Amino acid sequence: MPLTDTACRNAKAADKPRKLADGGGLHLLVKSPGKYWRWDYRHDGKRKTMALGVYPDVSLQSARERLQAARKLLASGADPMEQRAAEKLSAKAQVANTFESVANDWLTHQAGRWENVTLERTRASLEADVYPVLGSRPIQEIAPREVKEIVKAIEKRGAVEVAGRVLQRVKAVYRYAVTHDRIERNPMLDLIPSDILKPRRVQHRPALAVAELPAFLKLLEAYQGDPHTLHALRLLMLTAVRPGEVRGALWSEFDLKAAVWRIPATRMKMRIEHVVPLSRQGVAVLKAMQPLSGTRDLVFPSPFYPSKPLSENTLNSALARMGYKNTATAHGFRALFSTVANEAGWPPDVIERQLAHAERNQVRAAYNRSTYLQERARLVQWWGDYLDRCRRGNVVPLRPRAA
Repeated sequence: MPLTDTACRNAKAADKPRKLADGGGLHLLVKSPGKYWRWDYRHDGKRKTMALGVYPDVSLQSARERLQAARKLLASGADPMEQRAAEKLSAKAQVANTFESVANDWLTHQAGRWENVTLERTRASLEADVYPVLGSRPIQEIAPREVKEIVKAIEKRGAVEVAGRVLQRVKAVYRYAVTHDRIERNPMLDLIPSDILKPRRVQHRPALAVAELPAFLKLLEAYQGDPHTLHALRLLMLTAVRPGEVRGALWSEFDLKAAVWRIPATRMKMRIEHVVPLSRQGVAVLKAMQPLSGTRDLVFPSPFYPSKPLSENTLNSALARMGYKNTATAHGFRALFSTVANEAGWPPDVIERQLAHAERNQVRAAYNRSTYLQERARLVQWWGDYLDRCRRGNVVPLRPRAA
């Protein structure tokens, strides 16, 4: 006789577990401390018992519906218990394969080769723009259209560079997922930045014009501001390194007798040690700094926080006070050096190596490992002498140098 809700509700546990049958193998197992729906069936000649829920959370009607679904699976030849176990395993795998979990595994994988600041900047961009929308989603279920919508939304708020980087990072997560068998294929391969983002004109940093050099150098010579800033600007011009490399310069990196500055790989953009030859003028700048900071680690410490370097804003603010706001930046001295040296006929390879630019042609880079140190020593001395002539107003038109 089929069970009723009243019979299920009033059933009491006895000394031993007892079964209240409903038919078709479905029964309510009553024992301390509760009541449990069970279904007895046979598959491949073996007797099995499948749990269908706990009463009263699963009512009599719900238990019968679960029974019917299980019986359909059995009729199709599948084992209902094995099918449910596979579904649970799949659900567990999907939780482990959410976009956020895979992305965090990718970040952990990259941690050994990235600087901490790069790692945290990448993580922050994903947390800000991707995780809120896609983080909890199984990675294999995300469509390219959804990623494109996120990237376009970032672009719409004016952060075009961020949009491009986020797209690159999402695609990198998917490459990692394929490589490590988290997904079978990469659905993001066809997401090309140029097909998604609008073209934009590259804004180069303002740089001093060659014709303005004599006037600028005279103003720099008469500069009445902090001497740390003055000498940092001078060394920046004389060496054509990046502002951050001057600002973070340590006394331990310099050999003034040999007129060489060795910037360690950890402070270089390309993570390769950069050996910078120093002109007589460059050595003179550093000797002028010795009474000011020679007892410290930093060559150009902040006058307000001596344990920290000068900020790039400090250098650019000095240029603004000299009348060059929006027309010259600290980074722009590199472009000035490159322009003058190229117009004077110096070999491009020597100029590019002094600027610590990487060789874009990978085949050529594999064979051309020269640092051109002797040629660069002659170049920086020529440059220092050229700046001296400009400062004195004794400048002759540039002509290609003799080979």
